Amino acid sequence: MATKFNPAAYNFRQKCPFVSKDLLRWFPGHMNKGLKQMQRKLKTVDCVIEVHDSRIPFTGRNPIFTNTLTGAKPHILVLNKKDLTVSSLVPRIKDQLKAEQGIQNIVFTNSKDQSCRGLKTLRPLMVDLIKDSNRYNRSEESDYNVMIIGVPNVGKSSLINMLRSRNLRIGHALPVGAIAGVTRSVLTKIRINSNPDIFMLDTPGILEPSVTDIEMGLKLALCANLQDHLVGEEAIADYLLYWLNKHACFNYVDYMGLLEPCDDINKVLISGAMKYNRVRRTRDFDGTMRDVPDFIEVARMMIKAFRTGELGRTLLDIDLLQFKDQKHNENAMA
Repeated sequence: MATKFNPAAYNFRQKCPFVSKDLLRWFPGHMNKGLKQMQRKLKTVDCVIEVHDSRIPFTGRNPIFTNTLTGAKPHILVLNKKDLTVSSLVPRIKDQLKAEQGIQNIVFTNSKDQSCRGLKTLRPLMVDLIKDSNRYNRSEESDYNVMIIGVPNVGKSSLINMLRSRNLRIGHALPVGAIAGVTRSVLTKIRINSNPDIFMLDTPGILEPSVTDIEMGLKLALCANLQDHLVGEEAIADYLLYWLNKHACFNYVDYMGLLEPCDDINKVLISGAMKYNRVRRTRDFDGTMRDVPDFIEVARMMIKAFRTGELGRTLLDIDLLQFKDQKHNENAMA
């Protein structure tokens, strides 16, 4: 069992670490091309499924989706990776998204779990919404076309593969990866259901062309929606350390081989390098070879531990979630 620490005993940072906004900008050519393809194909679509990371339900969603892709079509917001977020806060997240953004159809999923309840409800929800909508030029068509959209690396392709496997009992159709940007273009229709025939269009992850808020960008980076090397693994790990300390999530102490919480990312990475023997050989000016801590490798380990849930379930948007009482706020991440 993890040791309990009193957050009041430590003088943790109160401000988010600074990172240049230039490091948070990643809008390669395939994103611009993909967005134009999506807009052109929209008239052939009956429903739009927007996939986002359930650890950041209120930040990082691309406003372009809301403004140009979801307005005239039935829209479902799928908050994926629910196994990594705080399950007790799911009802509150849904209520707040409905109240603040008017989103009525919200489904939490784990696209790696075939028995996920959210996955089971997604197909009938799609069918009901499409049947109740005005399909305009597609009103005479018997098949249903669904476009799946979202920022990079939130599990769009994994979701399609799982629905296809569940409903058709056949193998995966799309490549997936742990880094952002695996899907590069809008693909042809992929059947995920029969009776009725439901086809899905996989699309590339599309970010905002510019990130206006540094902490939002760091949250996206921490959830792997930006490629790590663009921001820097040490910078991402430093934001993770800041966030964990701010919310009294101290599972990292034991994981990184520390005796107590620490607010200095260099000390944390040195400790992790010692625990896991992550060192690299370097040559001094006089030609002598020596071992030094491999900060980048240890930062990658720390980030991976967060992304796989080894540091505990987290809701990075906890500060944006409205609570009726302060005590609930304080205990939500315990």
